[in-house]
Amino acid sequence: MSAGVTAVVAFGSNLGDRAAIIQAAADELAATDGVELVAIAPAIETPAVRPYGIDREAPAYLNTVAVLTTTLEPGELHEVLRRLEDAHGRTRTERWGDRTLDLDLIAFGDLVQDDPELTLPHPRAHERDFVLRPWLVADPLAELPGHGPVEKLLAELDGGAA
Repeated sequence: MSAGVTAVVAFGSNLGDRAAIIQAAADELAATDGVELVAIAPAIETPAVRPYGIDREAPAYLNTVAVLTTTLEPGELHEVLRRLEDAHGRTRTERWGDRTLDLDLIAFGDLVQDDPELTLPHPRAHERDFVLRPWLVADPLAELPGHGPVEKLLAELDGGAA
């Protein structure tokens, strides 16, 4: 593949065989024309988060982050992610609801855009431990456009400064 843009994708699943679903989705993403998987962090288990906070009654999530290079445009990659979600049984009946697969495009190079279909970087990535922690494992030098080094963002969430 010719040189492309570095993109970051967050994976989450709290229904079904979570690990198998995430692995299958990662394999399918890596097999997509115009996508090369560079790194994927080991999955971590986290409680479900709802608009009101943590929901300890809901099934726990497995979360990870993949770093990839792509020659696709941001909208094209976003569409690939939505198709993968659908192929793995994702239903969109409840915002922040339980799901077999959740794929979020976190960052696409240094692109900053506020678009109704795709906001980049992801508008809540900087405050989500379950995105930042695995991202830092996949790329220790990671930076979130407009927010700075992921290591610093994670330290701030943990209550200290890097």
